Amino acid sequence: MLLAALLAAGCNRTPKPLDPASAQAVKVQLDILQDSVDARWNEMQASDDAKQRTTRQLLRELTAQPAANRPQLARLQYANDRLPRLRYSRQTMAESARIDAYDAAQDSLLRVVYALVPTQTESGSVVAQLTAQIQTADTDLVSYRVRYDEAATRFNNYLQVHASELQQLGGRYAKLTPLPLFTLQN
Repeated sequence: MLLAALLAAGCNRTPKPLDPASAQAVKVQLDILQDSVDARWNEMQASDDAKQRTTRQLLRELTAQPAANRPQLARLQYANDRLPRLRYSRQTMAESARIDAYDAAQDSLLRVVYALVPTQTESGSVVAQLTAQIQTADTDLVSYRVRYDEAATRFNNYLQVHASELQQLGGRYAKLTPLPLFTLQN
């Protein structure tokens, strides 16, 4: 009976709240901010991956059209398949030229693809739906980048304000550096 009472009392205790000024609280908050940055990055990358898959589908649909220029569509497919290798990463995006090159390559490809979509395409057709999906994803890219920058800016500001606590934590926390942003810094 006494053992059951002790176990029940131990289960009902709420954890002691963290001192907000402690290094442990800084670690917890930084982990939350990092998770937010990761989620925004993954969301943006997933949207871009989906846009490339949809472009691949659209190119297949255009290849099936009677007057299709199959060699041109094959070159466009090759260019679309190369895009992921050209894409920036969280580390390489510090070079804004890398982002610009990727955006230019994707924009050039999509401009040519859109020009191949028949002007008399029915609004409910697969080609029209795929084209609309790509255009929506292309438009959404800006908001994904803004949301990523907002999360990364919060992370970077937190790093700056709590640099001494992060040094106390040591390990990976002491080695953290500010994240590059899509927004050009002055």
